Amino acid sequence: MASSHCFENPPALDPACGGGEVVDDFGGQKAYVAGSAEAKVAVVLVSDAFGFEAPKLREIADKVALDGYFVVVPDFLHGDPYEPNNPNPLQWLQSHDPEKAFEEAKPVIAALKEKGMSTIGAAGYCWGAKVVAELAKAPEIQAAVMSHPSLVTVDDIKEVRCPICVLGAKIDQFSPPELVKQFEQVLSANSAVAHFVKIFPGVTHGWAVRYSDDDEAAVKSAEEAFADMTGWFDKHLK
Repeated sequence: MASSHCFENPPALDPACGGGEVVDDFGGQKAYVAGSAEAKVAVVLVSDAFGFEAPKLREIADKVALDGYFVVVPDFLHGDPYEPNNPNPLQWLQSHDPEKAFEEAKPVIAALKEKGMSTIGAAGYCWGAKVVAELAKAPEIQAAVMSHPSLVTVDDIKEVRCPICVLGAKIDQFSPPELVKQFEQVLSANSAVAHFVKIFPGVTHGWAVRYSDDDEAAVKSAEEAFADMTGWFDKHLK
């Protein structure tokens, strides 16, 4: 299971944040949505353990939408994000299974297709990266991005079927550079799947979606991760 390191630097959740809107039912899930419903390409963003009300996550969704995508951030945690004072992280993880979220993501993707989205990508952070790994193993999406993944295994990567981008942290107790390099080795051996793997120096687990605006270096690293993500989607979805 994931280490407690996954739960450090919690965001101040805000249900009203973001420039998009919250809808009660998008493919069966409450969700934050942003972008034009006329868009032909879509991105599903899957939160970390802190859920879809994290302001930085919604800020990322809004920025992806500005790049021409319709963006959906489902509440796969069902109003029960991880609480920083939770004495038992493992129990929380056991009751929030990413594989269940993967099954719940399928109707979300079906709803996007019904709205005319011709290509769909998915990006996940920490806990959400495991959901994206499952989607990438199934014929559900056309491109995937995982940032500082948790719970993702080498065996998962062996089954990936769509172009995938993996963004790792140099300082990461659970998804260390050694594991990310194993991911790269597996992907390099599979000529049928396009891949991009990058380990960011000087950052810790969670850096792409949990950082302080007052930390110039942290902001720069997060912006670089965002550019890598959107560049991957632009290349493989548009």
